[in-house]
Amino acid sequence: MILYHGTNTDIAKIDLSLCAPYKDFGTGFYTTTLFDQAKAMALRKSKLFGGKPCVISYKAPDTLLELKTAKIKAFYGTSKEWAVFIINNRNRDFSDISSSECNLDNKYEIVFGPVANDTLTTLIRQYQRGYIDSGILLKEMQYAAPNNQYSFHSQNAVALLKKVGVEWII
Repeated sequence: MILYHGTNTDIAKIDLSLCAPYKDFGTGFYTTTLFDQAKAMALRKSKLFGGKPCVISYKAPDTLLELKTAKIKAFYGTSKEWAVFIINNRNRDFSDISSSECNLDNKYEIVFGPVANDTLTTLIRQYQRGYIDSGILLKEMQYAAPNNQYSFHSQNAVALLKKVGVEWII
């Protein structure tokens, strides 16, 4: 399988220490199977931080989510479990890092699932603040555009990615 990473500079070697914290699935290296999604991220990052937008392609095992050599968590669609996982990973005050409902301690080496886009982020905030209940949250999450993300949280997991190319976005 080919995975794409949208960014604002070419990456010679993935360095997990440079990854931002409090992302959907925790601190990690994020990719997608969708080129257009990666391209949009590259354009966003270059607009925010400068640099030249590019999409880096990586070859990963077709059986990535079935590997027995890595601890994997997969969400095959939006769900309450997925939403709680994201809420906990994004919450700077969440302290139960040993919980299976977060990846702040990188207990999962690879996590797969939908992206919580800006619309979903707003819904999650409304849920956290008690403005909407879990039923409304789940119903509204069904309207999100198709997307996906594979995040890598350990050197063992990153080693599964083999860089195959870079496409600069003009």
